[in-house]
Amino acid sequence: MLVLTRKASETIVIDGQITVKVLKVRGNSISIGIEAPGDVPIRRGELQTFIAEELKFEEADEPADDLRLLAG
Repeated sequence: MLVLTRKASETIVIDGQITVKVLKVRGNSISIGIEAPGDVPIRRGELQTFIAEELKFEEADEPADDLRLLAG
């Protein structure tokens, strides 16, 4: 993990196409802006965890479906 210190209005550029800008710092909270191509998904960490868990749940159901197809 790369750890950087940034002040309000400073940016970080990732892979030449994603820009993260610190918009505001207030106490223990910061506001950031992210500019990225439309095909790059950007999600809050807790949503990404939820989506990953949902995909695992769906994948757990798939082998049973595959076995029914093979048996038929």
